[in-house]
Amino acid sequence: MTIPRGSTQSPKYQRLAADLRRRIAAGEWRGDSPLPVETELEQQYGVARNTVRLAVDVLVNEGRLVRLQGKGTYLKEHPVLDHRVYGPALLPGQLPGQRDCLAAPTEVYAREARAAGRRLTVDFEMLIVRAREDIAERLGLRPGEAVVVRRQLRLLDREPYSIEESHYRAGLAAGTPLMEPDPVPGGDEEVLAALGRTEIGAVDHLVSRMPGPEEAAWFQGGPGAPLLVQTRVGYDARGPVRVIETRYSADRCRLVYGLGELGARPMPETPVAPPREERSHGF
Repeated sequence: MTIPRGSTQSPKYQRLAADLRRRIAAGEWRGDSPLPVETELEQQYGVARNTVRLAVDVLVNEGRLVRLQGKGTYLKEHPVLDHRVYGPALLPGQLPGQRDCLAAPTEVYAREARAAGRRLTVDFEMLIVRAREDIAERLGLRPGEAVVVRRQLRLLDREPYSIEESHYRAGLAAGTPLMEPDPVPGGDEEVLAALGRTEIGAVDHLVSRMPGPEEAAWFQGGPGAPLLVQTRVGYDARGPVRVIETRYSADRCRLVYGLGELGARPMPETPVAPPREERSHGF
């Protein structure tokens, strides 16, 4: 077995790591059986032991592998959950006026967890902070103006899954249940509806980035596991209502978008891919 050279000459351990990734993706190893020991990989690839160790270190840092003392090196498998972040304009069986594309996020998460046979728990808190520059711009505020942040730390089967922060203008939230330090029955959407600020549309911004130290500590992922960051700006007829920023560990979540009318192709409640509360104020 040889290490593919690729289009550019990269260090040998990186090319070995790339080939191990390929073999993992092909299903050559499963979570209940260890990878070959270092001496076997040395013989398979004809490389030095240090090259093997460096390659395995890369995959451990990416969160793909885990070393178990005295047992060997195994795949570090996280169940990947499909999260439906934006549904079609009208789902099969729904009547006009029951559009689901802006369904309450909490309701969607709970439904998906039940469908996947997993237990969802949420740690909630309310904060009043100075708006970040990007949040202020999206809400039409000056940088540094006060905003109300309603934060949810979601766990599936006690494994960190997502950090969601909903940002509201302080003037909009003042004197409403949005200022309460607990979740609102029926979701924040009911409060917005009572205020005459029902969202009718949204724009999503999706990026991938590496976690900061506090995020990495909370998600408990490998040093090389990135975050998926979804920033949703919700609008009513008068303008922006709120900004929801949700961060997911990329090895545990896949974001699903349904567009247009999908009556001929019903979406399952939660398509789940096969396997492949401590509070912090530093997020």
